Amino acid sequence: MVMSYPEIAKAPGRVPPNLADYEALRRGWSWDAVRAELELPGGLVNQANECIDRHARRAPDRLAMIWEGSDGRVERLTFEELRRLTNRFANVLRELGIARGDRVFFFADRIPELYVGVFGALKAGAIAAPLFSAFGPEPVAERVRRADGVLMVTTPRLLAKIEAIRADLPSLQHVMVIDRERGATGAHLDYMRLMDGAADEAAIEPTGAEDWSLMHFTSGTTGLPKGAAHVHGAVVGHYATGKYVLDLHPDDVYWCTADPGWVTGTSYGMFAPWSNGVTQLIYEGGFGAGKWFELIERHRVSVWYTAPTAIRMLMKAGARIPQQHDLSSLRYTMSVGEPLNPEGVVWGQEAFGLPFHDNWWQTETGAIMIANYPSVPIRPGSMGKPLPGIEAAIIDDEFRAIDEPMREGQLALRPGWPSMFRTYWKDEERYASRFKGGWYLTGDRAKRDADGYYWFVGRDDDVINTAGHLVGPFEVESVLIEHPAVAEAGVIGKPDAVAMEIVKAFVSLKDGFAPTEELRRELVGHARQRLGPGVAPREIDFLPTLPKTRSGKIMRRLLKARELGLPEGDTSTLED
Repeated sequence: MVMSYPEIAKAPGRVPPNLADYEALRRGWSWDAVRAELELPGGLVNQANECIDRHARRAPDRLAMIWEGSDGRVERLTFEELRRLTNRFANVLRELGIARGDRVFFFADRIPELYVGVFGALKAGAIAAPLFSAFGPEPVAERVRRADGVLMVTTPRLLAKIEAIRADLPSLQHVMVIDRERGATGAHLDYMRLMDGAADEAAIEPTGAEDWSLMHFTSGTTGLPKGAAHVHGAVVGHYATGKYVLDLHPDDVYWCTADPGWVTGTSYGMFAPWSNGVTQLIYEGGFGAGKWFELIERHRVSVWYTAPTAIRMLMKAGARIPQQHDLSSLRYTMSVGEPLNPEGVVWGQEAFGLPFHDNWWQTETGAIMIANYPSVPIRPGSMGKPLPGIEAAIIDDEFRAIDEPMREGQLALRPGWPSMFRTYWKDEERYASRFKGGWYLTGDRAKRDADGYYWFVGRDDDVINTAGHLVGPFEVESVLIEHPAVAEAGVIGKPDAVAMEIVKAFVSLKDGFAPTEELRRELVGHARQRLGPGVAPREIDFLPTLPKTRSGKIMRRLLKARELGLPEGDTSTLED
């Protein structure tokens, strides 16, 4: 099945796509030509300059942000207003002694101050590290500890989680609280007071393309989350994909529904739209089918980037809801975070006349690598084709490219694109393990058809993709075995019709504890309190013992096969 995107170039009031001829652009691609479209004065490469200051110089009154709070309050900021506010925050950081390369963490909901803070940190030369606001204290502590964070910026609602772990974070010098109503109290820094006393002008730290800018944490099968560090030069990839994949034009109102605690919420909720100079809608609240369509209607959103889980939830709510709203402003819709099933693509066409364009990338790649484009027919269920300038391949176990169509192998990329991560923080050995045979190994398995479309198959490891959020089973297991009743824990991803996977745990108990429903609820509550609801297991089963290899490693593969009724495969290494 092939679906063609509407011929928007012929529709009244619509603009032709930036990527009009995929093959021609691919043949003539030059990253240097993309860089030439940006302003890099005197060798300065700073994401705040490219995303904010250069637009403030050209069109200071252009609207950068439309923010709507969960209470319906709306605020608007121009690029010039953002420039001044981010300058103030950079000055605040310098007054605190925050130095170039210091890690500044942000633990807040989607409020304007979060976005001001990230770009202010970049102007000061610090490394910005946003965290998902639904995290429990343990994931926050682990990430701050691993990165030696020196400053935490948070809000009164989340402050208790920080206070619970601060004594265990020796590197954390300051906690800054954003409280518009009362201001911070006690030993915490008052964001509002500090900003009121800061100057509007600030020099941008003279960073270069390879200077650190951002850190996001990504989960693995073993060990705790890894800090994937990115550089200021990544903005070249953000700008290019914003232009050619998101198809952003100057008059667009763009909405990315992702939280900045995940890489989509920074790469495509900050850098791509603002490097392209467009107006961006930011909504503080959570999912609600009616509310989301109200937002699109009220703010005249034209380009919308969301997640497959959200699309499936919209589908579940029914086609009647979008028909109650004027969604005529929409011209382009996309999804990311997990594979989008073909039904989701078709539903978009049926609900509001626009198929969803799926794409693929990772925290480590920093920007979109494979996508469906406005000018290229969609094959529902496919990730699409590589971005011009990106060399992708399906490779075998010997790192050789597989030319045979639709033969499964590992998806690999040729290193060297601008937004590629530069290290796992303080873990160079693990970083080096991702590059073999001249390829970056993605850990995803895929196929490529005869026409160059890529099709996702699954992960090479046990990482769980739940509603687009990657969860490492080890992190969940570690928290579960801290409970006094638990002897062992094994965690898997269980297929789910809406979230793609949910986190499911299997535990064996210590002597003296009985597998009761009360204990099950207690374990779920323990995990939710420590990890947060997005990471904690939704289901827990009790087993007398967990299947292990003779060396004592829990066999998650076997747990999953037994849960799903699948063949168990080779069990020769199973403990007697």
